[in-house]
Amino acid sequence: MNITAAQVNELRKLTGAGMMDCKKALVESEGDMEKAVDILRKKGQKVAAKRADREAKDGVVLAKTNADNTYAAVLMINCETDFVAKNEDFVKNAESILDLAIENKITDVEGLKKLELNGRTVEGIITDQTGVIGEKIDLGAFEKIEAPFTAAYIHPGNRLATVVGLNQKDNEKLAQIGRELAMQVAAMDPVAVDEADVPQDVIQREIEVGMEQARNEGKPEEMLEKIAKGKLNKFYRENTLLNQDFVRENKKSVRQYLSEVDKDLTVTAFKRLMLG
Repeated sequence: MNITAAQVNELRKLTGAGMMDCKKALVESEGDMEKAVDILRKKGQKVAAKRADREAKDGVVLAKTNADNTYAAVLMINCETDFVAKNEDFVKNAESILDLAIENKITDVEGLKKLELNGRTVEGIITDQTGVIGEKIDLGAFEKIEAPFTAAYIHPGNRLATVVGLNQKDNEKLAQIGRELAMQVAAMDPVAVDEADVPQDVIQREIEVGMEQARNEGKPEEMLEKIAKGKLNKFYRENTLLNQDFVRENKKSVRQYLSEVDKDLTVTAFKRLMLG
């Protein structure tokens, strides 16, 4: 199979692995980028793949809650260049679309496209922008959460934004806690709230990678699964929100931080969108 320099370069950007290692992995995976990442991991390469973020292009990502903090949404609108992404009118238009989504408590992208703003559907507004700006403009992604209390965070530069839901509403500290957790999600990119929320395919993938790593290290075949499950516990600690080290006080986990405020306080959900 003919592997292009562009494919090799993309895999290098995703993983930080060497050029020849990337090319070999792509050949072995027959050009499948996701499989190539796994091949590099199994061979012990240091990989910094960005999971769901890797398809993003340029644009703007914004997040916001409604007035009573029971609904929060995060929106990505894509464009082709950083120049357009920083244009004041482009950002204001994205803010207006997000406000419209929150006002109507929209649940998905398709529902958002059908909403009307000043007599035009959101889909029509996006099309109009494409004609005016001269770049492809796309409603890239939309996520929402509903909870007793929600919080939102936009990282400076409008390239990364998060929303978090909490299971309580009558605690005066929730605004601060919610923001801290939204920032935690932005910084640490968890895959799930807790161990039980990790998708089964992700768990199986980590076990397979762990077994192959142990096999390559010369460990006995009958020990591979046990070793891989030990690595899985480390994966949970590093990649599930409640079990991660709390960024602001890394001597305790997020779960411990919340329990110190209220033993029943926990996170119900989070969403994170980031441009590549």
